[in-house]
Amino acid sequence: MTETHSPTLWSRVFAMAYDRVLAVSEEGGLSDRRAALLAQANGRVLELGAGTGLNLPHYSSTVEALVLTEPDPHMLKRLRHKVASGPQTAFIEVSAADAGNLPFPDASFDTVVSTLVLCTVPDPEGTLREAHRVLKPGGQLLFMEHVLGKGAVARRQRLIAGPWAALACGCRCDRATHDTIAASELQISHLEHGRMPKATKFLSPFIEGRATRPEA
Repeated sequence: MTETHSPTLWSRVFAMAYDRVLAVSEEGGLSDRRAALLAQANGRVLELGAGTGLNLPHYSSTVEALVLTEPDPHMLKRLRHKVASGPQTAFIEVSAADAGNLPFPDASFDTVVSTLVLCTVPDPEGTLREAHRVLKPGGQLLFMEHVLGKGAVARRQRLIAGPWAALACGCRCDRATHDTIAASELQISHLEHGRMPKATKFLSPFIEGRATRPEA
């Protein structure tokens, strides 16, 4: 995560605190979910909104090359540091690219990864169009997102969505991301609904899964 576009002092603070804020969820099972999801990544992989690099430890040897995008300069600085201090820098490229306007050729990746990103991009539909464009036919989008819930939880999410977005550098807790993916050119092949571990109620509704670019 993140896909904010107007760096501020607060976005710098947010980037500094991000790993600590997520630590409870990561230790409560989110890290294990990342590992299970990213075990499916293969070939040339593009990660959107890589944030501080929380996914980095979970990529396996099936990944031939990894491109990490992160437009927020404060997150990007921390991401570059994490990559530089890791053991596998030779096959990792870091880019400040915007997920809605990717500077990569058509059909150039086998896997696109989006974890806790589609809640923050200004145009999730456009981001999914770009994911479809850069994927090879038969390529996959692996996603893990917190989403709009149901009933009282959804009502609470809609009430606090604006203030939360201001606090969390653009993160919208009221997006029905599962519907957005289903309406895209990508075809969902696997979808699980659940709860984000140890998250507050309005961030708890959660999806993870896989969608593919059709072969033809």
